[in-house]
Amino acid sequence: MKLNFSSLTTLRVRYGETDQMGYCYYGNYAQYFEVGRVEALRDIGMSYKSLEDRGIMLPVVDFKVNYKAPAKYDDNLTIHTEITETKGPRLTFNYTITNELGETIAISTTTLVFVSKKTMLPKSPPKDFLKLMLPYEIKV
Repeated sequence: MKLNFSSLTTLRVRYGETDQMGYCYYGNYAQYFEVGRVEALRDIGMSYKSLEDRGIMLPVVDFKVNYKAPAKYDDNLTIHTEITETKGPRLTFNYTITNELGETIAISTTTLVFVSKKTMLPKSPPKDFLKLMLPYEIKV
């Protein structure tokens, strides 16, 4: 199912996340995308914790990032997170991080898979999750 859901989250680059030049260390971006992803799911009414409590995990199976400009210490970043597709057990997210000036810092895509916590094998998304996504379905 193709989807058109988006969410905005902000966070500030902390001193400990930067190098000697005051630039945000590139490895921190994966955590920033995770913050956007967790908050996007919360915005549609489903938390990671509620999924895990039900025995469902969502590991990342694919992660792509394109760095456009450095984030710097004390920058207030906006993470624009989109849920773009659910296909079988797969769930796709797109992200754009911008700074206060509206400059694009990074663009990313992640694919996650619904899996059973017991077996770690892929499983269909929960029916209540799919129901929450119905208003965002793109009719082709």
